[in-house]
Amino acid sequence: MEIARHKWVRSSSVRIDELAVSTYTIPTDFPESDGTYAWDKTTLVLVEVSGGGELGLGWTYANDATAKLIQEQLRPKLIGHDAMSPRAAYMTMWRQIRNLGRPGISSMAISAVDCALWDLKSRMLQLPLVTLLGQVRKGAAIYGSGGFTSYSDQQLCRQLSGWVEQGIPSVKMKIGRDAWRDRERVRAARRAIGKNAELYVDANGAYTQKEALAEAEYFASQGVTWFEEPVSSDDLDGLRLIRDRAPAGMDVAAGEYGYDIFYFRRMLSSGAVDVQQADITRCGGVTAMFEVAALCQAHNIPLSCHTAPAQHTHVACAIPVFKNLEYFHDHVRIERIMFEGLPVLRNGELIPDLSRAGNGLVFRRADAKRFAA
Repeated sequence: MEIARHKWVRSSSVRIDELAVSTYTIPTDFPESDGTYAWDKTTLVLVEVSGGGELGLGWTYANDATAKLIQEQLRPKLIGHDAMSPRAAYMTMWRQIRNLGRPGISSMAISAVDCALWDLKSRMLQLPLVTLLGQVRKGAAIYGSGGFTSYSDQQLCRQLSGWVEQGIPSVKMKIGRDAWRDRERVRAARRAIGKNAELYVDANGAYTQKEALAEAEYFASQGVTWFEEPVSSDDLDGLRLIRDRAPAGMDVAAGEYGYDIFYFRRMLSSGAVDVQQADITRCGGVTAMFEVAALCQAHNIPLSCHTAPAQHTHVACAIPVFKNLEYFHDHVRIERIMFEGLPVLRNGELIPDLSRAGNGLVFRRADAKRFAA
């Protein structure tokens, strides 16, 4: 026992040898838009952290300014840091960006690095990340997400029904460009997916409070059970109004733009949502996701993981108050291009591979090269 104890002490003082950051811009397969924004490409900022003979991976969806912040502001403070203490590194990073401000690219930069550090730690211990974190479920329930406002009705219906045919029980579509067309598109979506699949809508904050209330009544008649960002997520009073007056059986969800724990505390304390969302690529990484989960548990509110399905899967399977994970069309495409060892989709859940250490992913460097900045 004494020998084993000393061996553990030596292995627990591994230092971070290097931190590398790179960016990759991947075009969409079709022009995309939601209620308030349009895009035709997505940039992934990848962080690779090495130590103890292992390499950890983490990423965020941001731009090259985020990569520059990581390289110039965070990397110098982390080289030589204890690789076995991601939470200590997390606090070091927050102190480093004090004068830059918490929201936006500062938090996205920290998110990518934090995810890479947790991946590195679990690889050094030769454990799946979910085992290190404490597994509470075998798989993460997902919902198919896309249905962009730029799609024709035929594209919309084909995509949503395709997910249902794969065994995914819930699907989400974008709304918010035109309230009358939204109703037509929701009717078409309901016909396409049948009466048993759950239908979610996401306005990305495009509606006014009264518009959102009127649309909620109609959406309920089409069996919509999830209304995401009916108004801006900055309008907590408005979200609470919609939550209080929405038809029974319709959850109001928001929180994808939360960049620190204080944002989530305000949203939960205000009673603004039925389902709290958080994004591991924005909120501060693995460390922050568990802080958000603790807040959700204290408020008896379930937590939904926003996009980046491969990076969320292990964490989602370790969160007691987890509800579901967004299987976002763009990020599913990108993750298939960029990584091998992705979680397996089975019966509407993403299943982490417990035979692989860390998050189980391997970066497809050769395949990604053509997208490099």
